[in-house]
Amino acid sequence: MGTNYVNKKSLNFIIHNLHDFVMDETELSIEERIVNKIYLIRDKKVMIDRDLAELYGVETRVLKQQVKRNINRFPEDFMFVLTTIENENLRSQFVTSSWGGSRYLPMVFTEQGIAMLSSVLNSEKSNSC
Repeated sequence: MGTNYVNKKSLNFIIHNLHDFVMDETELSIEERIVNKIYLIRDKKVMIDRDLAELYGVETRVLKQQVKRNINRFPEDFMFVLTTIENENLRSQFVTSSWGGSRYLPMVFTEQGIAMLSSVLNSEKSNSC
């Protein structure tokens, strides 16, 4: 596991899907923020639920709630839950203890999962207006 496992095409795709949520940032800072939050887990490039929630400007619990409400839209090649060992390995990569004390194992999302997540969150945002 580690960062910077993304190619330019994938990064542009992710930036495009997050653009409505982070319009006030410059393209460079968005790119830097995203690249540093991509990990290779189970041979897949993924982003963690809490990082995506931060980028989308929602609470992690809200993001997870929307995924659970739309779980049929998130097959395993879009999203999966980390195992305890995977979570411990990922946490060990962080120098600070800012990870928090979540009771639940993180969900991680592939490029396709991020696109679906964007759709689900945009739909929820529209419904709440």
